[in-house]
Amino acid sequence: MNLTDAERRHLRSLAHPRKPVVTLGRHGLSEAVLAELEQALAHHELVKVKVGIGDRDARAEVIHDMCERTGAELVQRIGHVATLFRRNPEAPKVSLEPVS
Repeated sequence: MNLTDAERRHLRSLAHPRKPVVTLGRHGLSEAVLAELEQALAHHELVKVKVGIGDRDARAEVIHDMCERTGAELVQRIGHVATLFRRNPEAPKVSLEPVS
């Protein structure tokens, strides 16, 4: 799924007031963290993940790996927080259309 610029902008506005629901420690992307992320994406569709890795390149690699392994789309990344989106086909919760 590729998000358009308008959809990405809308998702960023929806994610702004949310707090991170998954926290990744310096030990990297474990199976337990991946399972928690899968559950959060299935339930919320739009989640923030706090990545507690100091090195910028390593952080970017872990975020890319999270997206690859979960099928999520990166909406934005600001510092240590990444916002991910994955549509739940059975029960969509987040509208990709901005409300006028």
